[in-house]
Amino acid sequence: MQDIHQKLHKWYSINGRKELPWRNSEDPYHIYLSEIMLQQTQVKTVLERYYFPFLKKFPTLKSLANASLDEVLKSWEGLGYYTRAKNLHKCAQLTAPKLPKSYESLLALPGIGKNTASAICAFAYKQKRAVMEANVRRILCRIHALDDPSSDLLIEYAEALLDEENPYDYNQAMMDIGSMVCTVKNPQCEICPFLSMCQAHELACYDFPLKKKKSIPLKHENIVVELCEGRVKLIQREGRFLHGLWGFSASENPRGTKIGEVRHQYTHFKLEVSVYLKSVSAHKEGEAFSKDEIETLALSTVDKKILKLLTSHL
Repeated sequence: MQDIHQKLHKWYSINGRKELPWRNSEDPYHIYLSEIMLQQTQVKTVLERYYFPFLKKFPTLKSLANASLDEVLKSWEGLGYYTRAKNLHKCAQLTAPKLPKSYESLLALPGIGKNTASAICAFAYKQKRAVMEANVRRILCRIHALDDPSSDLLIEYAEALLDEENPYDYNQAMMDIGSMVCTVKNPQCEICPFLSMCQAHELACYDFPLKKKKSIPLKHENIVVELCEGRVKLIQREGRFLHGLWGFSASENPRGTKIGEVRHQYTHFKLEVSVYLKSVSAHKEGEAFSKDEIETLALSTVDKKILKLLTSHL
C-alpha cells in the first residue's frame, strides 16, 4: 500500500488541480461552501459563475447568517437544487461564526451528510477521514470490481485505502484521478496509480459500478400570468421543491390567452409548461411586481423562461 500511496502522491504533485481556490484556503467556511456548491454541479460552473460572487456578497459565515433567505437565494439563482442554499443559510445561522470541527457535530447540521462532513473534516481540519464522492466511488468500484456496493462497504474500502500520513493530498488526488484518469469512458489505465491492484483492468471491463437505467417522466403544468398595468403577480413558493423562490401561479383550469410553452429538464423529470396570459383589474398588495422589481427577486430557471416568453408578447 505504501507503494500505491507514493505513486498517487507523485501523480498529484504533477497533475493535481492545486490551483482551485478552495484548495488554497484554510477557511472552513470557504471549503464548506465549495463542497455544497459542487454537489450535482460541475467544477467549471461553480468556479466561473458562482463561487467568487457568493463569497464577495457573503465573505464570512456570520455575514451569511445575517443575510435574508431572499438574498441567499438570489445569489444562488441558476445553480439549482435550491435546498442546498436554504440549508447553507440555516447552517450558518446555527453555527456562526465558525463551523464545528467534529464529524458528528457536522453531521447533525442541515444539509450536511456523511460525504460532506467527511470532506469538511479532511480538507478544513486535516483529519484522517476518507472522502467519498462520485469519482472516488467509481475508482473503488473498479479496483474491487463492485457492481452495486452498499455505502457501508464502500466506506470500509475507502478507509482501508486511505493514506493516514497525508489524508489531505490523498483525498484531493482521489477526486482528481477519478475526474481526469479513471473516467467513465476511456479510462487512462496506463498512467493510473492503482493499475497494479485494479480488478477492472484485469478483467478488461470497466462497467463498475453498474449503471441503472432510469426513465425520465414528462410532467405537464399550466401557468397563468396575471397582468395589471405592467405589473405581474408572483408568489413565493412554500413547498420543498423550489422553496423560497418567487414564481408564477400554477392552475389546473387555466383561464386566459395561451401565449406559448416552455420546457425544462430537471435531473429526475422533464417539465412542459403551457403559459397563459390573463389581464386583471387589480392585484393584492405585495403580490405584484414591475420588471425592475422582478430582477431583484430569486426566480427558478423555468420562471425566467416564462418571463422571457411573456416579455416577447408585451
